[in-house]
Amino acid sequence: MKIFEIIDEENNMSIGVLQYYEKEKNCIIELQENLDEWTAPLLFTSYVNKHIYTMPRDISFMWVRERVIPSGRQNIKDILNNHRMKSYDEMRFLEISEGRCSQDSLYIKQLNALPDYVIERKKRNIIDCVTLDNNVLLCFFADNSTKKIDLHMLEYIKGVDKIINNKLLYDSGIVGTDGYFATFNDSIDIQADTLYEAGTEVSLSLHDFKTFVRKNAVDTSEACNILECSRQNVAYMISQEQLGTIKEDIRGSLYLKGEVVSKKW
Repeated sequence: MKIFEIIDEENNMSIGVLQYYEKEKNCIIELQENLDEWTAPLLFTSYVNKHIYTMPRDISFMWVRERVIPSGRQNIKDILNNHRMKSYDEMRFLEISEGRCSQDSLYIKQLNALPDYVIERKKRNIIDCVTLDNNVLLCFFADNSTKKIDLHMLEYIKGVDKIINNKLLYDSGIVGTDGYFATFNDSIDIQADTLYEAGTEVSLSLHDFKTFVRKNAVDTSEACNILECSRQNVAYMISQEQLGTIKEDIRGSLYLKGEVVSKKW
């Protein structure tokens, strides 16, 4: 992951942080909470007015795309050759230009670590989630809380009605990039903070625990399919303590699906 601070040069103030997950090519922007409709970038004002400071991945990436040369530029091949790029890459162009754009005074500066306010917010990110019966999600959060969320309570969110009415879509639910959202078929996202606020804290029942194990324990073959790698690669990750097992025997190992998925980030 690469981390960039977004700075307003004219007003000499930090706007927030852009996190870029290179493996998935996803962006998440965390804004400062002292922003208002006058100091926030135009694209984000509707969120700031609702006191939402963690931007969804599609909105975050839209901000990036608005600041770089479009892929349909007539002389794009010459531009790529000039910068020794084999293919079009929005984030590479953003880095080359330092995120500067003629429409405002913002620019980016790479950081070595996340600011404290982002680290604190990420305590509400999802560690793992399970699609229980009756369209109820069981979510485990980074602050060690566990909550049940009835998706019927979130039908006001675009796309949630489709999730509720399509079992295959619902059962596809997994943790999204860095736990910032739960995603269904990688096409409909529900933000972690929304799930956190809507959830009811619970003590795990035996039924819930069994459902969690059944849906989130994967064997080596499934882990290879998820990571698109060989058994040798998985064995190497285990030897380097990059991937843990929840059960080992001579016939194979079991892993937590959420941990395996997180290795794609």
